[in-house]
Amino acid sequence: MSKSTCPAGEPSVQLQGIGHHFLGQPWLFRGLDQIFLRGRSYALTGPSGSGKSTLLSLISGWEKPKEGSVLRASGGATSWVFQNPHGVRNRTALDHVVLPLLAQGFRRSEAVDIARTFLDTVALGEVSGRRFSELSGGEAQRLMLARGLVGGPDILLVDEPTAQLDFATATTINQALMSVKKNQSTVIVATHDERTRDACDEHVDLSRYAVGREETYATV
Repeated sequence: MSKSTCPAGEPSVQLQGIGHHFLGQPWLFRGLDQIFLRGRSYALTGPSGSGKSTLLSLISGWEKPKEGSVLRASGGATSWVFQNPHGVRNRTALDHVVLPLLAQGFRRSEAVDIARTFLDTVALGEVSGRRFSELSGGEAQRLMLARGLVGGPDILLVDEPTAQLDFATATTINQALMSVKKNQSTVIVATHDERTRDACDEHVDLSRYAVGREETYATV
């Protein structure tokens, strides 16, 4: 399992004067400055439509901001756990976590042992042999988190990880998210869940960067 190559406390992502909107739509936010450090966790909060998922896209490089710059440390790996889990219908939960390890060069036996550890971390050890199509929505979400964690990414982006989960399972997920920091990863979580927010080291409230009505609509 790989680990971040840079020491904890160093910047993995820097946002400088970020502002973004979609064509013909209002600005989601403007003037956002933020440094994300290795070995730290960050909760992105704000009302629906405030741009939490969009900001994850900007951080990952999938989208380019309309204003400002996103500076990422070179050579780092990014994993993203989406709000709606997607998997291969007939592939087992275990295989979903084993395959990224095989791609890193682990032998099958080693990959299976590591994958089982991560499945246990998100309370899926007992269903490791089930097909993806047999998992509940909450189990599928936890499986995607285990797969995102297993590579030891430099940056882990997570979109609403506890939205479909009960209290006990959500607590397990929050603990798993915080454990990945030990690998010097930067964990950035978009969430409405106060428990997830409070489990993170820092809180970025996007409502602070919302635009006033006099400059709501963008012209470009």
